[in-house]
Amino acid sequence: MSIQSGNMMFYYMARDNLCFLTLCEQSYPKRLAFLYLEQVADVFTQEMIKDFGGNWRQAVDQAARPFAFIKYDPVIQRKQRDFKDSNAPQQQFKSQLNEDLSEIHTIMKKNIDEILNRGEKLEHVSSISNELRAKSKDFKWGAKKLTWQARLQQYGPKGLIGIIVLAVIYYKLKGLLF
Repeated sequence: MSIQSGNMMFYYMARDNLCFLTLCEQSYPKRLAFLYLEQVADVFTQEMIKDFGGNWRQAVDQAARPFAFIKYDPVIQRKQRDFKDSNAPQQQFKSQLNEDLSEIHTIMKKNIDEILNRGEKLEHVSSISNELRAKSKDFKWGAKKLTWQARLQQYGPKGLIGIIVLAVIYYKLKGLLF
């Protein structure tokens, strides 16, 4: 966030329940001001972790005097010197931006490769499902054929005996009548 006061700008950022604030001329680039705040926040957090370990938040919460962490001022002053000239940090900002873009490019390339691989896998699964569909039709035809064969084996002899008996009866009746 930023607040304008005359020809000066207050930029502030909240992270880990801490507020980091800087005052710049209005002409100072906003991106650089926030880059400065992010780097100060990173350095401050690293120093707190180095001094207090995992309990650094508790140390911040229990600070009794306003300048309890003034011992970190030299580290912050070094960062301030790095950002004093607005052209110098822009080169650092650009190199950091290029690194970030390169990392994003690599990630996106990896994601696209994974998507293409998924497409190939989907095509493979689709071809397998088409083969299964064709084989299931063949299986269905084979099952119908086996069902007819089983019925023929089960009822064929009985039907044949019945036809023979009927034929014999028919010829006997025919022979009696003539």
